[in-house]
Amino acid sequence: MMDQIFADPAIWLPLTFAALMGLAILIYVVLDGFDLGVGLLFPFAAPVERDRMIASIGPFWDANETWLVLAIGLLLVAFPQAHGAILTALYLPVAVMLIGLILRGVAFEFRAKVPLRWKPLWDNLFFTGSLMTALSQGFMLGMYVMGLDWTLFHVGFAIVTAVFLTVAYSFIGACWLILKTDLALQVKAVDWARRGIWGVVLGLGVVSLATPLVSGRIYDKWFSWPEMLWLAPLPLASAAIILALGWALRRLPHGLDHWAWFPFVATTLLFILGFGGMAYSFYPYVVPDRLTIYQAASAPESLWIILVGTLFVLPMILGYTVLSYTIFRGKATALRYD
Repeated sequence: MMDQIFADPAIWLPLTFAALMGLAILIYVVLDGFDLGVGLLFPFAAPVERDRMIASIGPFWDANETWLVLAIGLLLVAFPQAHGAILTALYLPVAVMLIGLILRGVAFEFRAKVPLRWKPLWDNLFFTGSLMTALSQGFMLGMYVMGLDWTLFHVGFAIVTAVFLTVAYSFIGACWLILKTDLALQVKAVDWARRGIWGVVLGLGVVSLATPLVSGRIYDKWFSWPEMLWLAPLPLASAAIILALGWALRRLPHGLDHWAWFPFVATTLLFILGFGGMAYSFYPYVVPDRLTIYQAASAPESLWIILVGTLFVLPMILGYTVLSYTIFRGKATALRYD
């Protein structure tokens, strides 16, 4: 079976690009998720704490967005039909997301350079941009799960997922601050994470309950035998991680700073499991129940050319991502522009 798959480029090339696109989306959700989450927590922090929070994401936030550009680029060149269908259906939330990302970038730079009396304004705009981005991404997730059809019920569900994804981003942002800060701000971050974990649990539950109900095909993949055996480890592992997170957050940060890495790593694993469940559910469709990755893919000759370029670009992106996180490891210090 595997020999047949790899012998036919029309099969393995679309599968390869679907995997690459999924990897880019997953990395973006984790990396840009935590820096969006830091922005979402701005209203709960004192002005001096906001400077430390910005310093914790300063070396990373711009590069994190590269993964979104890569994912959308792969969607465009490898699956042009799907790109047209998805972005046409989600034109409005995509526009809101882009405005939010632009606002965040401008506010990030201006808040450090304007006179002090204007700094609160740009702090508020940084939060607003983060909120717009997180809500729009959650709305797009909900509409995608619902099959991209704009009905009143689907829009209502998308609004619910928008709220839960925003809370999940704030949660992973708090976990990042537990890792990157200390003293009073770290104590605050632990409290934010304790309050936000409910959003992660409810969000995972809502998406998990809705996904098999919107498609008979997905329902069969989840609950038919023996297919359900392949999916069973995902909810079991997720439940174990959530319990471990709750245990860890009750014991941090007092005297246990050497465990400050655990909430962020555990939350990352939780995101990976959730993404894995969605990938399992929707495969082989790239547009739910409309277009498979094989129907939407570019010609094999085009995919070959794109693959060569990807083999050069992807290691470079991975390389500078790993390098930046290695150089700026440890606790965040003051972010300076002089």
